[in-house]
Amino acid sequence: MPLDIYQIALSPLDEDRFDIPSARASGVTIERVPEMIAFCREHGVTFLIARSRATDLNAAQAMERQGFLLMDTLVYWTRSLRESAIPPDTNDVPVRLMRSADGEQVIAVAVESFRDYFGHYHADERLERTRCDAVYTSWAEKSCSREMADEVLVADLKGSVAGFATLRMDSSEEGEGVLFGVAPTAQGRGIYRSLMIRGMEWCAARGAARMVVSTQITNTAVQKVWARLGFELSHANYTFHRWFQTR
Repeated sequence: MPLDIYQIALSPLDEDRFDIPSARASGVTIERVPEMIAFCREHGVTFLIARSRATDLNAAQAMERQGFLLMDTLVYWTRSLRESAIPPDTNDVPVRLMRSADGEQVIAVAVESFRDYFGHYHADERLERTRCDAVYTSWAEKSCSREMADEVLVADLKGSVAGFATLRMDSSEEGEGVLFGVAPTAQGRGIYRSLMIRGMEWCAARGAARMVVSTQITNTAVQKVWARLGFELSHANYTFHRWFQTR
């Protein structure tokens, strides 16, 4: 959903993940909180994921007064692909486009690299841990089939997939690095940096003026890589969960 435009809709994807009637809202402002709650009651929603700008404390406090709980803060970083050159990739682990035969290995890397990853799903004690882990596995799987990505890059370590990056064009001007994973056994070799550089090149080759990436505010390791590659902090969003009692 767009970050600045209020939208609310049922979320079949989250309902499938957790077997709970679910909805998602974005661009939440203080004026929208009552109608957001009314929508959920009208549609029998049990589980709502709502996002607001971190600068909009009025919206955050209004949701808190209505029983919403803060689950994470997403930070967004951007980099111009035209104002300065993309750094060279000097790593000895090559990065290439994913082949159809790589799919199972990409999913296996996602399973290992996102086990107990602390996103907004894991932050909610009412959601089953194994199902939270499976969110990222499903995301990687759908990216491999191009349902949730335009391209997937893989780091090829002696014939095995050691890491991956899923990419998409959000508009003609903006490319996005959506999901990245590096196998635990391959960490510390600069593979994530290589995936970022190749992702920037992929976006630039498609005419994008900039690239955007996002993560939880607590994920400082990747943000250090972004800063070194010339990315700058752009904005942040809060993620809230609200549970509704069913009759």
